[in-house]
Amino acid sequence: MDPIGIFGGTFDPIHVGHLRTALEMQQRLSLQEVRFVPCADPPHRDTAPTAGVLRLDMVAAAIAEEPAFVVDDREFGRGGPSYTVDTLSAIRNENPDVSLCLLMGMDSFLRLPSWYHWEEIIGLSHIVVAHRPGWQAPNKGPLGRLLADCGTDQVARLQDTAFGCVFVMSVTQLEISATGLRALLSQGRDPKFLIPDRVRKIIIQSKCYVEEN
Repeated sequence: MDPIGIFGGTFDPIHVGHLRTALEMQQRLSLQEVRFVPCADPPHRDTAPTAGVLRLDMVAAAIAEEPAFVVDDREFGRGGPSYTVDTLSAIRNENPDVSLCLLMGMDSFLRLPSWYHWEEIIGLSHIVVAHRPGWQAPNKGPLGRLLADCGTDQVARLQDTAFGCVFVMSVTQLEISATGLRALLSQGRDPKFLIPDRVRKIIIQSKCYVEEN
């Protein structure tokens, strides 16, 4: 069975950078699906995210026309901080023999040692990192050791084994950030062409970012 991709984040809001990265990873790695897992209670964020029901609606609207993309809302049914290791453990229990690929950007990968029980992740899934120009994969410290022990440039390794590899791949670079979008929206500016039209409609109708003025 082809691997399952797991793409977590606050998605506050989801934008075309998220979607393009997920699509390129899905195609390159022959993922049977990419599960978008909106974070209910992000442990690393100082400010509260937009209401979960709105973020779930925005993700569902954004991926509605891509059959390989699905929404996974499991973190909203769990109490406490939304730890990736807990989500991966649950998905692994449901899919004991399937390859799981945790998808993330290089910026998230560089912060990985600050994540809750981060060392357990490689025993639950592969880690697939979207490379960005100007970012250097570490060769020292805990991440350097992780890459030395688990790094691979073979897509087949991700398909033939259920977990345990780190794969770094280049993707089309779209310099869009959710933080920048929230700032733009708080100024009353139009996010057209930066986010899917269906997401733009939800934001305009709900006025969910107006309070940031």
